[in-house]
Parts: sequence; C-alpha cells; structure tokens
Amino acid sequence: MIFPRALGYFDKAVMDLFDRLDKGVTLVPAILAETFRSLSACRSTGEGRFIGCAQLLLVWFHSHFWKEDKVSYRIFSENYSPLRELAATLRRDNITMEKWVAILQNIKDEDVEWKAPWLVPDEILYRCGDFDWVTLLGIWGAVGYAPLLVLKHYRSR
Repeated sequence: MIFPRALGYFDKAVMDLFDRLDKGVTLVPAILAETFRSLSACRSTGEGRFIGCAQLLLVWFHSHFWKEDKVSYRIFSENYSPLRELAATLRRDNITMEKWVAILQNIKDEDVEWKAPWLVPDEILYRCGDFDWVTLLGIWGAVGYAPLLVLKHYRSR
C-alpha cells in the first residue's frame, strides 16, 4: 500500500495523483513533499506516525547509511536505476524493530553518506523565483525545502 489513510482505503487525492501518470506527470515532487512533510511533522511534535512511501525511505536509508568505498561505473550509464539495483540486492529480513531503533539511535554523522554515490548532479532546482527555497507540493500539504542550505551545510563537513 502506498500512502494509506485508513486500512483498505485510499485517499481521493492519491487516486487523482495516480490518474495523472498516464498524462506524463511525474510523482517525484509529490512523493518528496509528503516524505519531508511527514518526517518534519513527526520530528516537530516528537511523536506521530510516518505517512509516506516507506519503501522509498528504505531505499534512501540503504543508499546513504551503509557507505561503500567503491562506486560502480554503472552509475554513469543512462539506463542505470538505483531502485532496480536495490531490488536485486539480497538483504536480511530478520532485523527486528528494536534493532532498527538501536541502529537509528546510535547512528553518527560519519556513518551517513549525505550524497548518494549514484547521484550525478547535472541540474538542480534550488530556488523558486527570487526565493532561495523550493515549495514541494504534496497531496496532503506542502513543505519548504532549501537545497542550497542543505548543500552548504553538508559540503562544509
């Protein structure tokens, strides 16, 4: 299930969003917006439930939290897909929730690769008009994102 609101039901906004797929509309900004909005809401209140695409969040974890020294040349291929590579990777499925909590509570800054090794930036959307931030519109809200601030923060490390 993607973006569930109630068990067994989908929000009308989600159905409209998927209906637009046939029209060539990309879902990336909406998925990013919902992920950032939900994580921000959980962080600011200190509680709550993540409402977003948990599968994509897991892809982000795997591509940022477990660094490898070497980078495959395949990342420069036009048809390379980190999602396909992750789907083909064998993973342990016996990690308990308690183990995940321990991993995430004890993670250090140096354990995180802030730029995914497969990301080869050629264009980046970093401003909206005269503003140094971008508004990401999701289906249940919007969130402001300042990619230049993030880039400056992590490049200085």
